[in-house]
Amino acid sequence: MADAVRFGDFAVGQRFRSASLIVTADEIKAFARQFDPQPFHLDDAAAEAGPFKGLAASGWHTAALTMRLLVEGGMPIAGGIVGAGIDELRWHRPVRPGDTLYVESEVVEVIPSANRPGQGRVRVASRTCLADGTLVQSLIATLVVRG
Repeated sequence: MADAVRFGDFAVGQRFRSASLIVTADEIKAFARQFDPQPFHLDDAAAEAGPFKGLAASGWHTAALTMRLLVEGGMPIAGGIVGAGIDELRWHRPVRPGDTLYVESEVVEVIPSANRPGQGRVRVASRTCLADGTLVQSLIATLVVRG
């Protein structure tokens, strides 16, 4: 993991990029069985006939993978990533078995705490992309960051 950053280290325009990971059919199906048991996430034949014309990860699986990538080095925040909310979560295209994902994040706002000096909130726009840069998910998160 990269060196941890604290609230005072953040600046608007600062960018972070995660490592990457490959999504497998087994992982897509396992996540779906537990959290989003729809046929187009669980069964290859049903998925072919479904709205995505093939097996696709749940959007919630994509969101969970995004969090994993951020925690494992995409946003090396001292004390961990503590979310205060997410705005504008969008899924732009399905994630398929064999897709390689990474996350790019940009600081869009730094908001000092009124009653905790050296701490505050940081708004971050994150884009989850395929290896070729194709956008699959976007969101803006507000994070609580300690000093």
